[in-house]
Amino acid sequence: MTPRLALFAMPFLLAACATGARTADREPDEAADHEPMLAASGLPHVVVREAFVTASTPADNLDSPASWTAPDGRRWVITTAKKGDALVVFDGDTGKRLRTVGRKGTRLGEFDRPNGIAVVGDVALVVERDNHRVQALSLPGFTPLLAFGDAELRKPYGLWARAKDGGIEVIASDNYMLGADEETVPPLADLGQRYRRYQLSAAGGRWQAALVQTFGETSAAGAIRIAESVWADPANDRLLLSEEDVASGTRLREYRLSDGRYAGSDIGAGLFRAQAEGIALMACADGGGYWIATDQFKDRSLFHVFDRRTLAHLGAFAGEVTANTDGIWLEQRGDARFPQGVFYALHDDQAVAAFDMRDVGKALGLAACTP
Repeated sequence: MTPRLALFAMPFLLAACATGARTADREPDEAADHEPMLAASGLPHVVVREAFVTASTPADNLDSPASWTAPDGRRWVITTAKKGDALVVFDGDTGKRLRTVGRKGTRLGEFDRPNGIAVVGDVALVVERDNHRVQALSLPGFTPLLAFGDAELRKPYGLWARAKDGGIEVIASDNYMLGADEETVPPLADLGQRYRRYQLSAAGGRWQAALVQTFGETSAAGAIRIAESVWADPANDRLLLSEEDVASGTRLREYRLSDGRYAGSDIGAGLFRAQAEGIALMACADGGGYWIATDQFKDRSLFHVFDRRTLAHLGAFAGEVTANTDGIWLEQRGDARFPQGVFYALHDDQAVAAFDMRDVGKALGLAACTP
């Protein structure tokens, strides 16, 4: 009798272990009971066919992309692999996988749950959630330059960066949570450290980072309860932040880039039905342009487009297959394959999708943009 009971209980024990593993690995924004579908949303949109989707590698658990032009003129797409604890490099025009960089660890050049990524000039900046830091690497060799933020960052996820004052300015989001499962949003009064601003500089061949500012709104109207994606438009002193908390209303919040204060306005309230995620900006030379922001539906991701200046909603598009998108990246530089730029979006944690911006512009009736 006892052996039969043991055998009967075994599947339940295995299932419980598997569930525990999934819970521990799940992000705070991944609510298991919330699986929104674009097909059931009723949201108007156009369909734009992907220029390519890379081969699927579920074991990598890809999260965010950034592009860079190599010395030979080829475009790379560098993508973080959360479970692979590495960076995966693809050809930006074909989607061919080129190489994998790094391994799990705490040393420079090693990673632990890399999440957000940005490229400024020839420097790649990678957020590592479980190393609680941002790491800077020189391209094309991925030579480590420095790691910073580990003294103050608790659960960093996303970042935005730009060249500034002879160095690099970085704003990183910090999605620290409460509870044993780290899924409980802290009280509003404790959300004032959601973002950290750093200034990187190089002197004598050595890089260093200085913490310049810690900020985050603590009012009910402006607080970011679940923080990840962040992007800025310096020309308009605008910092857009994804509020991924569905319970309070997922949307984008507008802060001022200059001081990190809430500007008092939200974008996409009522438009985002699944979860506001990745943000990208197409900045045109005449001051115009377009914001693209992700609504993370599980069956197919929806990409909302907003006017750069007015933030008016201009429409939305979805791919034929691209779904459950985390990070995105908009490369404005044209080449023979993508003369008007290319939009990269993660597909279901396992591949990178590319959209020709000519196709996006035509489908939504957007004016061509000269970077």
